[in-house]
Amino acid sequence: MRYGRDVRGVGMTSERTRDRLIRRLKREGIGNDAVLARIREVPRHLFVDEALASRAYEDVALPIGSRQTISQPYIVALMTEALVRDLKPGDKLRRVLEIGTGCGYQTAVAAPFAQHIFSMERLLSLITRAQKLLKELEISNVSLRHGDGLGGWKAQAPFQGIIVTAAPADVPGELLEQLDEGGRMVIPVGAHGGQSLQCITRTADGYRREPLGAVSFVPLLPGTGN
Repeated sequence: MRYGRDVRGVGMTSERTRDRLIRRLKREGIGNDAVLARIREVPRHLFVDEALASRAYEDVALPIGSRQTISQPYIVALMTEALVRDLKPGDKLRRVLEIGTGCGYQTAVAAPFAQHIFSMERLLSLITRAQKLLKELEISNVSLRHGDGLGGWKAQAPFQGIIVTAAPADVPGELLEQLDEGGRMVIPVGAHGGQSLQCITRTADGYRREPLGAVSFVPLLPGTGN
C-alpha cells in the first residue's frame, strides 16, 4: 500500500521492532498470515500520541485521550482473525460495521478484508482525528459516523461482519438484528474485570457463540459526546 508520507519510522518504530512484534503475536497463537502482514504494515506509531511513539510496537494498550485506549496489537489481531477466518485468499467481507472507531487503528487493520467498513464513534474528537489519519493513509473504503453505536447503523444493514471495540454488559439486540445470516460479530461482553471476548455467528435458526478469552475493554456507553 502506498502512503501519503514516510511512515516507516525510526528507532522504536523500525522494521526490526515491527518484526519482533509479529514474532510475539505468532507465539501467542495468531496464525492468519494476512492479518499478521497487515499488523506489520499499518504504522501504529501514527495512531498514538507522539510522546508514546517509542512504545507503539509493544504489545500493550496505550491511552489516546478522552479516557479511551488503542487496543494492544494482539487483541486487534485476534479480533480481526476471528472476523475473517472463513475468507479465502483475495475474498472480502462485503459490508462490515465497526462500533467504536477510536483512533482508527482497528479500522485500518481491518480495511483490506472488507469491501466497505461503516464505523461509528460516540466521541466527535476521536472520529475527527481518525478521519484525518485514514485519509492520510489513503484508506478510502471506510465511512465514519458520529453516533450512538448501541443502535448500530440500520440504513446500511445487514452486515457480514460486526466488530465492537468497547464492552457492553450484554450483547445489544439491535446489533444482533443487523448481522446477516452467516455473518459474524466479534464483541467483548461484561463488566470491567470480568469481560469475555465472544465470536457470535448468525445461523438460520439463531446464534452460535464462541468464547475467545478474557479481555479488558472500556465500557460501551450510550449517547454521544465531544
